[in-house]
Amino acid sequence: MEPGLEYQSVGGAGTAGAPAALRVWLELRPALDGFYGIPQETRLLFSALASLEHLELSGFLQMSKRRLRGGVYGQKAHDTAESIQRASQVVVSLKGQTALDWKTTVAEWLQEQWADLRLRWRTWLTGQMATGRFDGSPFADYLWQELFGRSLPAAERERVLRHAQYRICAEPWRWMHLAGIERAQVLGRSRYPRVDTRGADIFIAQTPFPGRVRHETALVVHYHDAIPVLMPHTISDRAFHQASHYHALAANVRDGAWFACVSETTRQDLLRLFPEAETRSATVYNMIPSHYHPTEPEPERIPGIVRRYSHVEFLGKSKTGGTAAGKLPWKTWALQRRFSSEEQRAEFLQRTLGPGNRFLLMVSTIEPRKNHARLLAAWEALHAEDPQLRLILVGHIGWDYEQALDAMIPWVEEGSLFLLQNVPSDSLRLLFRQALVTVCPSVGEGFDFSGIEAMRCAGVTAASDIPVHREVYGDATVYFDPYDTASLVQALRPLLYGPEAEARREALRERGVRHSERYLPERILPEWEAFLRRVRP
Repeated sequence: MEPGLEYQSVGGAGTAGAPAALRVWLELRPALDGFYGIPQETRLLFSALASLEHLELSGFLQMSKRRLRGGVYGQKAHDTAESIQRASQVVVSLKGQTALDWKTTVAEWLQEQWADLRLRWRTWLTGQMATGRFDGSPFADYLWQELFGRSLPAAERERVLRHAQYRICAEPWRWMHLAGIERAQVLGRSRYPRVDTRGADIFIAQTPFPGRVRHETALVVHYHDAIPVLMPHTISDRAFHQASHYHALAANVRDGAWFACVSETTRQDLLRLFPEAETRSATVYNMIPSHYHPTEPEPERIPGIVRRYSHVEFLGKSKTGGTAAGKLPWKTWALQRRFSSEEQRAEFLQRTLGPGNRFLLMVSTIEPRKNHARLLAAWEALHAEDPQLRLILVGHIGWDYEQALDAMIPWVEEGSLFLLQNVPSDSLRLLFRQALVTVCPSVGEGFDFSGIEAMRCAGVTAASDIPVHREVYGDATVYFDPYDTASLVQALRPLLYGPEAEARREALRERGVRHSERYLPERILPEWEAFLRRVRP
């Protein structure tokens, strides 16, 4: 029997002489919405908790902006075929369009308007939102491919799919936020609909949750950062995300929620906003995916990785040349150097990124907080002296990207800068290992996976001197001022050039591997166990 988590479940009973399993619902919505960041953390936490013997784990499924259809609601018995059909409708709904023709499109639109009105009515009158059941047993391929496979190794597939009973919420997460914000605008204080959490001892949300739980259920917010409130100028859809984060967070604190913060820096930001949450908050660091581990360099594979996962082009809004109506025009950025043939491209990548070549690496979505402009400026200064030094950027195009992309395009066309996306963990591990330095230049973070992942892969890192990096990365990196290009150049130069550069990198490499061990799942999972004991003693 695995030690730990021997809980007496509220409202449930175990077999004679054995403790009842703790029943936990874990929100999986972010896992549907992205590749890295909170989506990755969501998958990792589900897999880790799934390894605990005395824990009954259910994924909580909900869409961010669309209504979820299908599932079984209420206690009515259904035969096997009908239950599978209702579950199959959930899969179809999660994948996208559910209408068959224009008539069902109109009917679904009318149903959504009525559902939205009911949700707002329940918010004002303290009504309860129903939750449905989704048996994922027949849909193992979908669940693995869409929910878990992007972040977890195949060795963990059986573990996560063993927990095949899911709960679903039909109404979108954004609707719930808007209902609470609307009430705050009228009465000065947010309030959210109550979600039917019968059967759950603990509900773990991945962001401030726009809802209330039943009295027998403890709400835990896995709190990643307070950036939407403290750095709203760096986020997308600012008006919504700032308001939704603050008002839901305030309501969660008032309702007695617990907070598992991904760093002590994040916890202190939470307490700066709501000091009353101190006794109900704890720091539980993120864990590293088991994909990442020290490995020998494989420089011969780098050209193939870049060839396979390069961005091709991006169609987005341009802030220059607005239309007469004031709308931003669309613009296409070519994010890959043009070649006359694939053979020519392969030969070029082999020549510029094959064995013996040198590159810096950054892994992050392109958005203002990540500070790509600072790295680009520092690399340009170094590249002027060392034209063979390349730059590889891995990440999706986020928001407020125009200036960054415009600055990158000349270097992309020259063949010195490479933009990649959707790089799987096994390939990203090789990039971390082969890069001269992985640079983490963010001006604000809640944890910042990329530096720790690079360390775990025996990579060398340089990080911006912000509190969370000092806390999470310790002495296993070199630091620089994220607002000063010269500071970054000065931090990188000793790692790249001179007779002692290789020795400096090797020292950081060894230190980083040792430091990263504190974020292995076997180190972090006991902290989650201890935290859950506090929530449900």
